[in-house]
Amino acid sequence: MTSSPSQDGIPPGSEAGAAVPPPGCPAHGLTGVPLYGQEFADDPGPVYERLRRDHGAVAPVLLDPHVEASLVLSYEAALQLLRSPESFGKDPRRWKAVADGRIAPDNPVLPMMGYRPNALFTDGAEHARYRSAITDSLDRIDPNVLRGYVERSSDRLIDGFAPDGKVDLRREYALALPLLVFMEMFGCPPDTADKLVRGMSGIFDVVDAENANALLFEGMLELVALKRGTPGADVTSWLMAHPVGLSDEEMIHQLVLLMGAGTEPQQNLISNGLRLLLSDDRFAGSLSGGSMPIDDALDEVLWSDPPMANYGVHFPLRDIDLAGVRLREGEPVVVSFAAANNDPALAADHRIGNRAHLAWSAGPHTCPAKDAARLIAAVAIERLLDRLPDLELSVPAEQLRWRPGPFHRALAELPVVFPPVPAGPAAPPVPPAAPSGAVPASPRPVPPVPSPSEPQLGERTWPSSPAPTSSTRPEATSTARTPGSAPEGRRRWWSSLAVWRRGRSTTRP
Repeated sequence: MTSSPSQDGIPPGSEAGAAVPPPGCPAHGLTGVPLYGQEFADDPGPVYERLRRDHGAVAPVLLDPHVEASLVLSYEAALQLLRSPESFGKDPRRWKAVADGRIAPDNPVLPMMGYRPNALFTDGAEHARYRSAITDSLDRIDPNVLRGYVERSSDRLIDGFAPDGKVDLRREYALALPLLVFMEMFGCPPDTADKLVRGMSGIFDVVDAENANALLFEGMLELVALKRGTPGADVTSWLMAHPVGLSDEEMIHQLVLLMGAGTEPQQNLISNGLRLLLSDDRFAGSLSGGSMPIDDALDEVLWSDPPMANYGVHFPLRDIDLAGVRLREGEPVVVSFAAANNDPALAADHRIGNRAHLAWSAGPHTCPAKDAARLIAAVAIERLLDRLPDLELSVPAEQLRWRPGPFHRALAELPVVFPPVPAGPAAPPVPPAAPSGAVPASPRPVPPVPSPSEPQLGERTWPSSPAPTSSTRPEATSTARTPGSAPEGRRRWWSSLAVWRRGRSTTRP
């Protein structure tokens, strides 16, 4: 087994050997709690609690019926692992079960865990080379231009469903918006982007991952070939032009990494943030005191329901103890960002404004795009709530369905209702809806490519500080707005904000 709790790893009050081994896969001699089924997806919290109770800081789990791993549940142990590259490596070529042939080449978790020559799955000088190309290219994006593009893309998507009075926000908004942003940031044509997102979604869902991986690489080959011939003001072209001199193969694998980080987790962050705002009374207050709680809601989601719940895969460079648990060289150790963030040892009542969560990982492999990801999510949410301030879930929050998979925390749907809003005169046509869980064949609608007169992603033509929005906290010198008379019944803070922005009274007529 990948880990065995020592006496030091048993929680106080427990006796060694008293716990009953969790279910596993007897036919293959594997044991561990499965993280890939619908039961885990629906309610992972009790599973983390049971693992913590039975095994301590590190527990045996199954990522699929044939893949065992050790899951890090403790915040302190997770930080120790993530900040110790001298003891824990990222390169999956160290994975002994794969090298020994115990895991089949077509196993569905391999596209998420197998070696790729990119910044996520390498160490040392190789990692530094890839990382420099990525960070330097991302640093060329003007956040103010990106904000404007997200706002325009959000408006176009909202125009498509606003007259209907109902929509699945996960499919028609949270899923489509990151695709549009990816197309702009990476200079990717719609047909190619559609292949990329379909392939990436299949990999994350661990469903037909081999074909999904092939589709992903087909799209990446198209994009790289396009940009070799016609470079532009986009991340793909900047990566190509970087002094480290990435080959086509290396380009493809850096783009796969950036695509994986910029679409599926981004979709989940937007969806999980909207779910929280629509279902949790802590975020349905008033504007009293000038509070702008979208950032607060994102902080809470990144603590409680991070988009990548279990990932950060590492391989011990030698047999080593972590939090009293013996980990074997070359056997995968997965960090549960969700369990670590919700470690009972942490103070759970001081999370608003606290960015010490592990949702972006930590150490040398911290997400390099976390600022852009947070900006995109905040603008997407604020724009939606400003345009449709009376959004309500169409089913109770506890009845929402979650997508199974060992790595992500992802809603399958987010159905809402709202008073219909007439479409503007230039509202685009709406293409047929895609099947549940699929990416629409073409997002509805695709914003036009910016003309040369419009700010480009790499230009610095706008002020360095964004104008205040509902996701931007007021400065300390701001004067708090005096709330109007109390509204009748429950009124969400963003409803008042939308009214206030339009110059009307904040009271309900």
